[in-house]
Amino acid sequence: MSMTQHAEPAVTTPPAPGRKESDGRTAQRPLALRLLARPEVGVFLGAAAVYVFFLIAAPPVRDGSSMATVLYQASTLGIMTLPVALLMIGGEFDLSSGVAVLTSALTASMTTYQLTLNVWMGVIVALIVSLAVGFFNGWMVVKTGLPSFLVTLGTFLILQGANLAVTKLVTTNVATDDISDMDGFGQAKKIFASSFDIGGVQVKITVFYWLVFAALATWVLLRTKYGNWIFAVGGNKESARAVGVPVTFTKISLFMLVGLGAWFVGMHQLFTFNTVQSGEGVGQELIYIAGAVIGGCLLTGGYGSAIGPVFGAFMFGMVNQGIVFAGWNPDWFKAFLGVMLLGAVLINLWVRQSATRR
Repeated sequence: MSMTQHAEPAVTTPPAPGRKESDGRTAQRPLALRLLARPEVGVFLGAAAVYVFFLIAAPPVRDGSSMATVLYQASTLGIMTLPVALLMIGGEFDLSSGVAVLTSALTASMTTYQLTLNVWMGVIVALIVSLAVGFFNGWMVVKTGLPSFLVTLGTFLILQGANLAVTKLVTTNVATDDISDMDGFGQAKKIFASSFDIGGVQVKITVFYWLVFAALATWVLLRTKYGNWIFAVGGNKESARAVGVPVTFTKISLFMLVGLGAWFVGMHQLFTFNTVQSGEGVGQELIYIAGAVIGGCLLTGGYGSAIGPVFGAFMFGMVNQGIVFAGWNPDWFKAFLGVMLLGAVLINLWVRQSATRR
């Protein structure tokens, strides 16, 4: 009798059709967590909640003209919030952005009126000045290694003092002269401060610019090499430099982009009101930064989007005008702003922790 046993061939059951084996490393996270990982999702939900709240609390908001006012308020904040957000993604922030808007408007107005030039000459000079301020901020941050907080705080104080002192010196007043009768004013107003009709409702052109700039910024962040550079220098500039990212160019260009935004908003203010008060603009930089933070950007850099700050600016406009439409004391706006900021920070923290939890 043979004692040899023949082993039966192993029988394997093929996996069911449509099923893929995976381990803990390759398991895909649930769709909800993947959506929450997007920096703009949390602020979108917050903006929707604020919108619904004021639809109920302030019935005038339901009117088309009222919503156009909300969008206009949001657009003037949102146009500046976009470059500020990109700068924050790049790991820096600019405390001079608020007064830089006023500097741009003052420069264009005084250049035009005092030198009796075509309005467009003042616009061009203001653009050069705004880009120069941005370049100075970026160059100082990169070359000295000082925190952008200190550099731009110094620029903020310089511009604030210069705005008041130069305006008084040149115009002997705290405001610039009316330039509405200067050559080129009508053309410039059409570009920077006109309105267009949609369904019988007058909508400011800044709303159109705001949405176009947001789409462009999103494309740059997600589809271009420059967008990758922004995230890289914001995450770790030394590692970015080691792999060939032009850190100096990227950071300086981001500060100049803030200057470009300040110029655009300054031109809108000038051609909307024809004159500029030299003491305005202080405090706006905090609103721009808060809008970017509410939109999902981190103060530490390397994280954020361009769409999130759009919803953040909309929340600002909705709250600012919603309080008025509801008949409440407008002094409550800053209180609402603080609540939104703290809430957004906590929500963003929870979202990131939930999205990275396995």
